[in-house]
Amino acid sequence: MRGKVLTGDDRRAVASAASPRVADEHTAKRHMSQRALRIWSIVHRWTSLVCTAFMLLLCLTGLPLVFGHELDILTGDAIEAPELPASQANARASYDAVLRAALAQHPGHVPQYMIWEPDDPLLPIVVTAPHADTPPDDTLSTTVDARTARPLGMPPGKGSLKFVLLKLHVDMFAGLFGKLFLGAMGVVFLAAIVSGVVVYLPFWRKVGLGRVRLKKKRRVVWLDWHNAIGMLTLAWALLVGATGSINTLADLMLEAWRNDQLAQMVAPYRGQPPVTVRASVDDAVKTARQVAPDMIPSFVAFPGTRFASPHHYAVWMRGDGILTTRMLRPVLVDASTGALTDARELPWYLKVLLGSQPLHFGDFGGMPLKIFWAAFDVLTIVVLGSGLYLWLTRHNRGKKAQRG
Repeated sequence: MRGKVLTGDDRRAVASAASPRVADEHTAKRHMSQRALRIWSIVHRWTSLVCTAFMLLLCLTGLPLVFGHELDILTGDAIEAPELPASQANARASYDAVLRAALAQHPGHVPQYMIWEPDDPLLPIVVTAPHADTPPDDTLSTTVDARTARPLGMPPGKGSLKFVLLKLHVDMFAGLFGKLFLGAMGVVFLAAIVSGVVVYLPFWRKVGLGRVRLKKKRRVVWLDWHNAIGMLTLAWALLVGATGSINTLADLMLEAWRNDQLAQMVAPYRGQPPVTVRASVDDAVKTARQVAPDMIPSFVAFPGTRFASPHHYAVWMRGDGILTTRMLRPVLVDASTGALTDARELPWYLKVLLGSQPLHFGDFGGMPLKIFWAAFDVLTIVVLGSGLYLWLTRHNRGKKAQRG
């Protein structure tokens, strides 16, 4: 009846009738939560098992690559700029002279790239090959003194430790398939991290973040260390895993750029014969500097290479800041006349790629950042190794329980 005031007996009767329903709802939620947790646990277990071996490979090969320059010094492959008299210290040879010096070392070769590493601007690297479209693994590189145009030697080649580590890390000597496969493993690794956090949440709420129960059995201690170090490296592992997966798409992104933006810029040259007499490299760089006066040349791609067109130099300019040194802008220069053809900002996907590279390699903050990156790499190896140990010893726990 509307407006009726419930007596004490009435309220108890209503509560008694409602209690089973409320209890059933709580039980259902608890069971659902346990079921969801089991599903997340299965996801974590199998994603971890699928990617662990490959993530260990990437961590073990990536660790020495963090110290790439130091590795070259250790193995005797480093090329250092020689000391010159004060009168020559500020001298600079022309880019054409540098190019001629490199080509003289490899008769019959054509130039592919002239590269200036941010850490060694005095030591440009000239990449040459029998043909402009020769694959990267079949090219030769020559380091030249930018002050005197004197060849100083060849950077580490195919037989070097650094080359082997880099190939294992990038594509496992399997080309594009290897890159895409490792990229897929990176995505699986991210799924393992996220599912691991979800599985860890109940323990976190109950016991506390990062607690290690040292008085428990050895397997429990291993599990706690696995979880605690995993949470410590969480942000770093997500960052490096995501950026690494993005980097494996570099070849596909470059091809998309060639078929889209580059094709638009060079459309007026379609059908014209290849360039036979090239303009000066110095003129091409000078033109690019006029277009992007606040940027620095990163590398010149010669006509016919993947980063240019058959009729153009592509002068790739870079930023001058710590975080912008890998942000590039291509300037297309007519290879016959040295005149500007076009210069555009890169599409968003290449900007994402270029922005992910310093975040993945940790090479934009000097030695302190390298040490930080290496330390978290080692911790990630511990997480992967402890997870593998817990999986391999899972049957031992059941055997001990049966004996007990």
